[in-house]
Amino acid sequence: MNCLGIDYGSRRIGLAFSVDHIISPLEVIQNDQYAISRILSFCQNHAIHKVYVGLSTGEFAQTIHIFIDKLRSVLQLPIETVEEAVSTIEADYIFKTNRKKNKNYYQNIDSIAAAVILSRAIHV
Repeated sequence: MNCLGIDYGSRRIGLAFSVDHIISPLEVIQNDQYAISRILSFCQNHAIHKVYVGLSTGEFAQTIHIFIDKLRSVLQLPIETVEEAVSTIEADYIFKTNRKKNKNYYQNIDSIAAAVILSRAIHV
């Protein structure tokens, strides 16, 4: 089963993809008026069966729920939430452990966080 993991942020959205439980961080897209259509296009092009969105606690959780409602109206796929607590901290550790250059940090960290979220969902 092909799955998409999403790390939703106010400026950037990290994406990760899994095929048969093998997870790959993808890209980071801008959180703008085209974000939903980019995600829809990706899901169609990669035969996504299920989407997992990281859900934080506090006030930002409501913003994420609004995003999920928009996704549901367009995707027509099962969408589940996954606790995202410290996923960015884990992603930071993974990024630095793999000795990535800091200039690529913001281009990668959100997609690595999405991979952490996806890993939590499919390896439960």
